[in-house]
Amino acid sequence: MPENAVVIRGAEPTDREATREVLLDAYGQYELELPEPAWIQYKESILEAVDGAATKARLVAVLNGEVVGSVFLFDSSEAAYGRPELDIQSPIIRLLAVSKKARGFGVATELIRASAKLARDWGADTLHLHTSDMMDSAVRLYERLGFERAFDKDLINGETLVKSYRLQLKEAPLLQAQ
Repeated sequence: MPENAVVIRGAEPTDREATREVLLDAYGQYELELPEPAWIQYKESILEAVDGAATKARLVAVLNGEVVGSVFLFDSSEAAYGRPELDIQSPIIRLLAVSKKARGFGVATELIRASAKLARDWGADTLHLHTSDMMDSAVRLYERLGFERAFDKDLINGETLVKSYRLQLKEAPLLQAQ
């Protein structure tokens, strides 16, 4: 494998601790942006997701032999958030994370591309995600990769507007060269 080549694969049970570390490293940047009780709750929900059983797939990114990224895929809004009222019956990505030291190598793009391929292979027309303005660099990436706002699937979490985005898999430039 060439140095700095990103490999995306299904997560294995032995990846659990590395996945936890990647998630804490990646999402730790928001600790100072959130009030302490909100950060503690957010951190706990992130760590609980590592062991949650509702995922349809879990992917990890490996760079130079080390797990440096991960993403979880769910098959509906009910599975992803316990919110059937959102009525999303297609794959949703959550907790996309790339460790700080691996940023700039295209890890997030490759995790999203692999997620979109899986969603397409499962017969889905769209791939969804939710994010907030706090994650502005992620929003820019999603938009660059072809995600569009899905205003009808937004949700409110406490006082935060959690914005919905969807990728139309048939037209997705992310999948065209694949």
